[in-house]
Amino acid sequence: MYLSSEKKQELFENHGRSKAKTDTGSPESQISLFTYRINYLTEHLKANKKDHSTRLGLLKLVGKRRRLLDYLYNRDIERYRAIIAELNLRK
Repeated sequence: MYLSSEKKQELFENHGRSKAKTDTGSPESQISLFTYRINYLTEHLKANKKDHSTRLGLLKLVGKRRRLLDYLYNRDIERYRAIIAELNLRK
């Protein structure tokens, strides 16, 4: 599998609100997980241009991440700016 449990725990530790491994529900940890998956699927689609079901899944993930970023923007602008800077995202 492309994402081992160790890698997922590392993402949650690095980008979650608390440094606990169990912080899976915070928007920051979910955004980091979605970003990792989006990057993986983007590389996959570069090699497999006709994989339309993966393309649809990628578009859904981008939408989910966008909604989480909008939620974070409306709730706490400082946390939003921090996660944008950490993951090198832009709107």
